[in-house]
Amino acid sequence: MLKENYEEVQKKITEACKRAGRNREEVTLIAVSKTKPVEMLSEIYDLGERNFGENKVQELTEKEEVLPKDIHWHMIGHLQRNKVKYIAGKVALIHSVDSLRLAKTISEEAVKHDCEIPILIEVNVAGEESKFGVSAEETLPLIEEIAKLPAIRVEGLMTIAPYVEDPEENRPVFRKLKELSVDIAAKNINNVRMAILSMGMTGDYEVAVEEGATLVRVGTGIFGERDYSKR
Repeated sequence: MLKENYEEVQKKITEACKRAGRNREEVTLIAVSKTKPVEMLSEIYDLGERNFGENKVQELTEKEEVLPKDIHWHMIGHLQRNKVKYIAGKVALIHSVDSLRLAKTISEEAVKHDCEIPILIEVNVAGEESKFGVSAEETLPLIEEIAKLPAIRVEGLMTIAPYVEDPEENRPVFRKLKELSVDIAAKNINNVRMAILSMGMTGDYEVAVEEGATLVRVGTGIFGERDYSKR
């Protein structure tokens, strides 16, 4: 089942790239493995997947300890400042930076661990009260401040689009994030690149790819429904 799901997602990404006239190499799939057992991750790993996304620090560190070291771990959930120390040096990318205070903590821990930590700024494009992230208007001022910090590098933007029945409804959300990234890239801020757009999940990743996503975060589409009773 996992193999079929995984191959189907990869196929749909390839088809979305074709529709958008994009290179398939421009889009990286992140297998969102939160609440899933290590055995399932190993199965996807054996199919060639090397990018896994986790929502909780404890789960990420537990899996990182036992799984192969060539995995790129993505912290995609809301990150508390007191947990940053546990993932410094272990994550390939933190997707969910939404405050200067959090960025300062990441910077401090990166300096302590003698590493550089790449981050994305989480933008609440749709302005949903239930979601984390800064508004589109707050994004540039925040990035300008974060850019001054040592050992932290802004690589792009991330958004969690609203849950919708019809993925087309999220097209304007993805388009707005892409436009925002282009505007910020044009400012040529030191220590800031807008190479990454992390957007699109199981329900809408094809639309996200068509609108410029470079990372798509797919969990249910690969692993099936989550079992939260185990957490």
